[in-house]
Amino acid sequence: MTQEIDLYLRKSAITRQRERALTFRAQEERGRRWADEHGYTVRKVWADNLSAYTDTVRPDFDKAIRALKDGEVPALWCYAADRFSRRGAGLVTSLLDDGKRIIFDYERLDSAEDRDRRDIINRAEEAREYSALLSHRVRGTKAQQREEGAWLGAAPYGLEIADTDTRKLRHAETWSTLIRIFEATAEGKSARTIAQELNSEEIPSPDGISWGGSTIHRMIQTPVYEGWQAVAVTRGGRSIPYRNKKGERISVLAEDVEPVPASLIKRARLAVAGHLPVAPEYQRGKVKHLLSGLLRCASCGGGTAIHGRSYRCYNFTVGKPCAAPASAMRSLIEAYIFDEWLGAVLRADLDDADPLMIAVAERWVALTKPEETEEHSQALAAVKAAEKSLERLAEDRRAGIYDGPMGRFYPRLVKEAEADLIAAEIRAAEFGGAVDLTLFDDTDMLQAKWEAADGALRRDLIRLAIDKVTVTRGRRGKPFVGDERCKITWATPATD
Repeated sequence: MTQEIDLYLRKSAITRQRERALTFRAQEERGRRWADEHGYTVRKVWADNLSAYTDTVRPDFDKAIRALKDGEVPALWCYAADRFSRRGAGLVTSLLDDGKRIIFDYERLDSAEDRDRRDIINRAEEAREYSALLSHRVRGTKAQQREEGAWLGAAPYGLEIADTDTRKLRHAETWSTLIRIFEATAEGKSARTIAQELNSEEIPSPDGISWGGSTIHRMIQTPVYEGWQAVAVTRGGRSIPYRNKKGERISVLAEDVEPVPASLIKRARLAVAGHLPVAPEYQRGKVKHLLSGLLRCASCGGGTAIHGRSYRCYNFTVGKPCAAPASAMRSLIEAYIFDEWLGAVLRADLDDADPLMIAVAERWVALTKPEETEEHSQALAAVKAAEKSLERLAEDRRAGIYDGPMGRFYPRLVKEAEADLIAAEIRAAEFGGAVDLTLFDDTDMLQAKWEAADGALRRDLIRLAIDKVTVTRGRRGKPFVGDERCKITWATPATD
């Protein structure tokens, strides 16, 4: 009865004696040939397609060693000692002491031979020392390149390596698509919508497969499009600007290459953070009737739609379940809501900081002075973003990001973030002057405005003071009584 043996294969770009390391197929063929010649049957083939210097993330190697230690198989074949492990003598010694058989084909070493034991241990130590030296050299080289502004990995989307010596970046053919992504994000388009559009136009994604919302988000947040060297906070996740020993950020752009405009990056990031309103053209649908979008069915919580001469529960009209679908004649409920709106607005005290009137004032300014309102919104958004930056710095410190060499920069980063917050608060304070609300304190003026208004303006006026109206189902044959069937949710201020 033949014994079983496992094969462990690993492939990387290491060269040996001017020959490329054997491929998986070649290694496996060689291992099976050895097994046949020595009376073994191959039980399982383990393979890691990883760098020779990443012993911490080699899943198949760990499984192969576990199978050997647990006695699932008595022997393990490996093409070469440096394909096995860079952990040193400790690992192989424990296996040898337990009587496990390990074969290194390239060096013609077999732990079943006593004379090979010392060589196997020595080879393991040599592999560990070589790995440590190479890792040190690689880390030193990369650190120096990073300090010089060299981009160490594959060029980010929209950019390409301008010079293989300096590894500085310049605009690539995809730069226009990158700018399009930032502009669409800044205008209020969701990352998902942008990704769908790019996929529908068959524009290749960074990974060559398809665009996704997470890809868009990472692009908006990465410092490289500001021109800065970046380091990842988490593997494959958020990155932050790298700072040298003086605490300075390092440019990775070639001479005369401009980054994405700072104002565009700022607007895009504020939009992603939810601090800017969605542009009207990206909002779903448009209100067509006076109360469309305001009415809610009390039974199912859904909206309403015009059905004949009435507002009716939308879910019920499309066949979805609703235990008590609301329905109200359009002319009657619109007249009732208008009367309630008119009375509430006229009763609100302009001089006593009435919450309803503050909300009306905010929305009136947004309606009549959209440009000024947009500036104010951006100023408030900048305050929120600055507050978030301070909060994120604190979170990163708790996560240990500033425990190492970057720790000495933490006080400066906090100081800069606090200065940004103060500047943003000062800018936001510039808005908030007096608003002329005389119209809403004069019955004749307000009614005249209403009579002269078209359908679109009437819808806007109603929404100055009302957020929602919840309607219950009426009884057949009973007249509409608004006070009994309608619950109005009045507007509240957007700012504290």
